[in-house]
Amino acid sequence: MSPEEQTDLTLHQGARLKLREHHLQGADAGRYLGEVAVALDPRVDAERTMAGIDEMLRSVCEDIAAGWFDRAPEPVDVLSDELPATLLSWLLPAGGKRLRPLMCHWGWVASHGPARGGGHDEMVRAGAALELLHLFALVHDDVMDRGDSRRGRPTPHVDAAKAHADQGALGDSVLFGDSVAILLGDLALSEASVLIAGAPASLQHLWREMLRELVHGQLLDVTAAAARRRDIGHARRVARLKSGAYTIQRPLLLGALAAGADPCTLTALTDYGEHLGEAFALRDDMLGVWGDPAATGKPVGDDLLASKATVLLAEARRLLPPEVSERYLGASAQITPDDVPVLQQLMVEAGVREEVERRIAHELDAALAQLDEADLHPLGVENLTALAHATAWRNS
Repeated sequence: MSPEEQTDLTLHQGARLKLREHHLQGADAGRYLGEVAVALDPRVDAERTMAGIDEMLRSVCEDIAAGWFDRAPEPVDVLSDELPATLLSWLLPAGGKRLRPLMCHWGWVASHGPARGGGHDEMVRAGAALELLHLFALVHDDVMDRGDSRRGRPTPHVDAAKAHADQGALGDSVLFGDSVAILLGDLALSEASVLIAGAPASLQHLWREMLRELVHGQLLDVTAAAARRRDIGHARRVARLKSGAYTIQRPLLLGALAAGADPCTLTALTDYGEHLGEAFALRDDMLGVWGDPAATGKPVGDDLLASKATVLLAEARRLLPPEVSERYLGASAQITPDDVPVLQQLMVEAGVREEVERRIAHELDAALAQLDEADLHPLGVENLTALAHATAWRNS
């Protein structure tokens, strides 16, 4: 298949590679033919990668289920009916954005993984581990935040508490639900660790750093909310550690390392991931205050009620009139459910929403600028650009 024979090649993942209509010679021709060869490589298909990740997750669940159900609990056990299967279902793919494995995949493609001919299996393994790590983070976060729903379904601690109450079991139902959910999160983290243990040392080292960042960010989130921190610098640090790094930057770099990326590529993708990670966290803040629960799958206003140390609330503290800011966000303030719609409107009127949207646009532009700073594969750049826009302007 020559460049002259085709002007528009449709790839499996829906991306289009525009073929040049003029004749190419020498190094340009070789480079172009290399790009076409990579585009035709089935491993660049994101859906193929996701299918491999899903198969790996199903295998993990089957192994766990075999161990659990072969040693069935006693009939009087609260877990004897549907709860184990319900909990295990959280480990399986559940749709959604799946940003982490997608970033891992396109980091691998952008770093010329297909052309180098290796690292695909390691990238898929890292993607599956990222899905389990994300579940660990969500389940524990929902326990800490008392979240009732996630992805449009009751959270694990709510499911387990209901099972306990329905059975009339001994003890406190809420404590029981929290305990079961924490164990489910621990199981997800353990299985993720097993998967990543088979990866090269460079990926394992980055994984370890990512876990430290995630726990550090979550700890800062909890303590800053308790201390009613409202300074912008601290809020940005929490957002980067807790959300942006492990959602965007680190998954991207795991894929790049699997591809054997050079230092210049790693630097460019690190900077891209840092800026896009901040845009992701800012959009999360916005959706937590003004999002549609039907789209996000979780209640709106929870961040306000918990006085989270978000950039959005830091901007609100700065932009709201002093007396309003003190009433709702001051040292002794306690936001109630009745305050949520009032505060939402006040923040819009004060320009808080507009300011955060401006920040998101700025971070998106800064992220995209980094894609020109290294020798990245055009197909990877194209999809990382599309992912950046989808991430910054998403509604869920």
